[in-house]
Order: sequence, then C-alpha cells, then structure tokens
Amino acid sequence: MHTWNPNQYLKFESERTRPCQDLANRVLVEHPRRIIDLGCGPGNSTAVVIRRWPEAEITGLDSSSDMIAAARQAVPRVKWIIGGIENWAAGSENSDRYDVVFSNAAFQWIADHARTFPQIFNHVAPGGALAAQMPASQSDPVHRFMREMARSAAWQASFPNGVKEWRTESAAYYYDVLSPLAAQLDIWETNYLQVMPSLESIVEFFKGTALRPYLGLLHTETERARFLAEYLENLRPLYPPRSDGSVLFPFNRIFVVAYRSAG
Repeated sequence: MHTWNPNQYLKFESERTRPCQDLANRVLVEHPRRIIDLGCGPGNSTAVVIRRWPEAEITGLDSSSDMIAAARQAVPRVKWIIGGIENWAAGSENSDRYDVVFSNAAFQWIADHARTFPQIFNHVAPGGALAAQMPASQSDPVHRFMREMARSAAWQASFPNGVKEWRTESAAYYYDVLSPLAAQLDIWETNYLQVMPSLESIVEFFKGTALRPYLGLLHTETERARFLAEYLENLRPLYPPRSDGSVLFPFNRIFVVAYRSAG
C-alpha cells in the first residue's frame, strides 16, 4: 500500500482531472514549444496538457515507476522520466527551460515550498509560465482525523516517526514567494463540491493519495482494514447521505500561475 497505485488513483479520474482542466484553461501561453508535467501520475493530467497544447513537445515526470508505466501505456507520444520533483528542481539549468511548467496535485508533497518554488520557476522560459494546482484541504476533518488517529494511544506505536503529510500554504504565501520573480501572478482557490456515491467512496478517494502514507506504515492487511474502518466511522457524522444516498464532499484547491517576463 505504500507505493502509488494507478488503478486506485484513477477510480476517481473525473474528480482528479477536472481541476487540471481548469488550470490548463487559465494559462495564457497560447503556443508553447516545450512543456513539462511535474508529478504526472498515470498520465491523466498530461492528456489534458496535450488537448490544450497539441503541437507542443511534452515531457512527463513522476517519482513512481508504476505511475510512469501506466502513463506510457495511456499516452505513448510523451517523453516520460522517472524522478522526484525536488531533485529535478535543484538541478535546474538555464538551458533546461520550458514554456509551461505544469503540475496538477503534486506540489503538496514537497516539504519546503519557499526553497523549491523559486527553483522550479528557474525552469520557466522567457514569456512562459509555471502553472500549479494543489489540494488545500489539510485543515478539513478528512485530514484532521488521519493525524489524530496516528497520534492516538491506539495507533501511535504504529507511527513512531510520524507520517509524511500534504503541505499546502495560503494564497498570500505563494504571492510572497513568487512575486519577486514573476512578471504577473494569477492565484485563486476553488472549493469543488464533489458528489460521491457513498461515504465509503471518500475513503476510497483518499486511499489513492493522502491515506497512502498511513497505510504504508501498517504491517498487515488486518491493521489496514481496522485503521480504515475507524477512519470511516470518524467521518460518518460529518458527511450524512442525501435523499438519493449520495454524499456531498467539499474539496478546496489552490491554483497558482506565475508568468516570466518575455524580456
């Protein structure tokens, strides 16, 4: 469970891809020559990039070999690279620049945004843009319960060194980090009201992302099943079913588009 699972991730392809489409449509770079999709996962975000800019030379980068294998099969025309975003950013060279540096729901796994965002921006060619979307829901109950459970008496022995969690800062934070570098900034938030078929589907949604580090530190399937069952019961009072059985699941996301001067 500690590895990225393309099949689990794509169970909710529509919910994961819609913000990516919204981001791509907002980027005011009409004829980019080179684009890189950072944290491309199984290629769903890269497919959006191709539809938005069909003539561009596109590269996809992800740290998971399983995700890259799925992406290569789904979208064969792209150059695929296995690697971490932070390592790629730190190795930035002026010759390694892209007209659009794109990322959909990946930068939340980066530990130090104040250091890494400027490094990533170094990869943007003159007249180009850094375009990123990140979940901004870490203060919501769905995340709070994960953290509280891991620190509880019943579970703390299973997580002695803590758990790597999402980290997304405020819109003002990204303005302060990028405004000294960018010629123009476009920053906004969208709270998507995801209609889920059941409460269990929210758990399934997070099994592909935020719950993955927690489940990876548990040693047996029995432990994982017990952790998920307790997590589900914690959520139950907060996400009641509607008259048709569906569950309304608000999910906030932050978007950043930073443009480099053409000069």
